[in-house]
Amino acid sequence: MESNESSSRGQGVAVRGISFALVAALSFFIGLSVGTSSSAATVAAHIPFIGDGLDATPDSSADLTAFWKAWNTLSANYVITHASSTLPTTKERLYGAISGLASSYGDPYTTFFPPEEAKAFSDNISGSFGGVGMEIGIKEAILTVIAPLKGTPADVAGILAGDQIATINGESTDGLSTEKAVRKIRGPIGSKVEFTFIRDGKPLTISVIRDTIQVPETKDSLDEKSGVYSIALYEFTSNSADLFSQAFSRFKASGSKKLIVDLRSNPGGYLDAAVDIASHFLPRGAVVVTEDFGGKEPNQVHTSLGYNDLPSGTKVVVLIDSGSASASEIFAGALQDAHIATLIGTKSFGKGSVQSLTDLDGGSLKITVARWVTPAGHWIMGNGVTPDITVPFVAADAAAKRDPQVARAIKFLTTSKD
Repeated sequence: MESNESSSRGQGVAVRGISFALVAALSFFIGLSVGTSSSAATVAAHIPFIGDGLDATPDSSADLTAFWKAWNTLSANYVITHASSTLPTTKERLYGAISGLASSYGDPYTTFFPPEEAKAFSDNISGSFGGVGMEIGIKEAILTVIAPLKGTPADVAGILAGDQIATINGESTDGLSTEKAVRKIRGPIGSKVEFTFIRDGKPLTISVIRDTIQVPETKDSLDEKSGVYSIALYEFTSNSADLFSQAFSRFKASGSKKLIVDLRSNPGGYLDAAVDIASHFLPRGAVVVTEDFGGKEPNQVHTSLGYNDLPSGTKVVVLIDSGSASASEIFAGALQDAHIATLIGTKSFGKGSVQSLTDLDGGSLKITVARWVTPAGHWIMGNGVTPDITVPFVAADAAAKRDPQVARAIKFLTTSKD
């Protein structure tokens, strides 16, 4: 939905992820940004080129003797033992080798998609789709629900942010990538997919009926009793900046000086949307987030567009939880560091890396190329954003249909001293 920024990271770079991305978005949305420009300067030092503009110079420090021994030994000795098995083609073996190389980095967001998987990934980021409606990611080496999307089958079935996915249709998820998990979760609309989750240390089985997933965007309202205006943002899509601007105009027209921006279970999305929305709160040129490339190229600083039209004297609360990821963390971190908003809830997910997607021999190589850093220098990846006021939301609250985080936000906004 990974979430679009033009990129200049060189030939072959097609997509950049906040963190899904899109998210992360998709069924595992990992904030994505689509790059439409290329920079010859970025790749000029890497020669010779192959047809796709990528560096094909052999690395003289890499001794591939063991690889070729393994290749030749398999070719000479492997025997099919299952009737359903087939010998891999040379191309398939190469794809397997590239996949293994990518996975050796130990980063769940660095992976190789063979052509069929690359097409599925491309389809995933292109709009509505059939599935269950939740973002998933790898957290502490475990496939985990980042957030169910509002109003989707996953949300209705009671799946929660933080649920660890142990099995999908009875098959273990141990060592399963998010991309392969998505392919298992997807299926014909109206069909069933069964999950075993680990929640609070106990197994829980939930069946979900697949449906077409259309993600809601925003919801806003004024609480007449407290005078608090709330804008819930469910994702940072290509439409979110315009929709938020409309909601923000309604907030200003209401005359309220108390605002809640609810980013709970918002899995992130497009960087441009996060920067645009943050620009309502920050002066032109104020840092929203920095891409740190680890010294491999100059850092890229993303700054406010300078709408800066928050009414004077307005108190702002941003609600976050463990389902707030990627662009949500960028937005929340920027407002927290600028002392524009008070963050209430629980620590965010911690998806703060940037991916590039490069076409490679019919497949796609997705590589982590940078990390997101908040204006005050905090790494988002693995750390998340810590709220100023921690307020848990537990299962008993949901069962009782109460929302202690919103209640605490209203108290904060309506109390002169907190």
